[in-house]
Amino acid sequence: MPTTLLTGSASGIGAACRAALQAQGHHVIGVDLKNADICGDLSTTAGRQAIVAQALELTQGKLDGLVLCAGLGAQVNPPSKAVSVNYFGVVDLLDGLLPSLQKGSQSAAVVVSSVASTQLPWDKNPLAEALAAGDEARAGAIVDGAGERGGNLAYAGSKNAVTVAVRQRAKAWGQAGVRLNTVAPGAVETPLLQASLKDPRYAEAIKNFVAPLGRRADPAEIAATVAFLMGGQASFVHGTQLFVDGGMDAMVRPTQF
Repeated sequence: MPTTLLTGSASGIGAACRAALQAQGHHVIGVDLKNADICGDLSTTAGRQAIVAQALELTQGKLDGLVLCAGLGAQVNPPSKAVSVNYFGVVDLLDGLLPSLQKGSQSAAVVVSSVASTQLPWDKNPLAEALAAGDEARAGAIVDGAGERGGNLAYAGSKNAVTVAVRQRAKAWGQAGVRLNTVAPGAVETPLLQASLKDPRYAEAIKNFVAPLGRRADPAEIAATVAFLMGGQASFVHGTQLFVDGGMDAMVRPTQF
C-alpha cells in the first residue's frame, strides 16, 4: 500500500483527492489547519518545518507519494499570506520531502496549480525575482503594497511561480527517480470559490469566467486527474502541467502551448 502525504486534505479539491487516492489503495496522510492527520500552518516557515518533521516521523522517512493541494485565493487578507501558502507551502515541502520520496516505490508528486498560472507569464511576473531568490518577505511586501491589485497579483503570481518551480525541478527529480507534475484547474465548485464569490472585488470576474464547456468543475474531476498522474498509467508523464479547465486555457491562448 503506497503512503501519500496530501496537503489541503480537509475540504475542496484536497478532500476529493483523498477519496480518489484511497480508492486506489493509497494510505493517505492528510495535512490541514484542522481535521487532519497532521495539523499545521503552511503560511509560516516554522509551520512548514513542523509539517515536514511530523511527516518524516509518521512515515519513518519513506514516502511513495506527495500531493500538494493546499492553497489560498485572491480574497485572502493580507495577500502575502496567499503567496506564502501557494508558493512557499509547496516548494518547502517539495524540497524537504524529496529524500523521503527517493526511498519510496514508484514515487510521484503532484502540485495543484491553476489556469491562472498562464495569465501572468514568468517574464512579466513582478514576484518572479523575489520568489526565485526565496525571499518570502520581499514577495509579500510587493503584493501587500499593490493596493486593489494585491489579491489577484498574489494568486496569479504565486501560481505562475509554483508551476515554474516544478518545471525547474524536472531534471533533478527525474534523475532522482521521482515523477513531478502539476495540474491546472479552472473554476471548481469549492469553499474557496464560494468565498471569492462573496467578495465584491472578485465576484463579477468569477461569474464571467466561464469555460467553453459551460460549467465549473466538480472537485472529483480534478481529483481523478491527480489520481491518474500519481498512478502507473502516467509512468512517463513528468515535468508537465495538465490543464483541467474545461477548455479555458485553449480559449484564451489558442496559439500558445
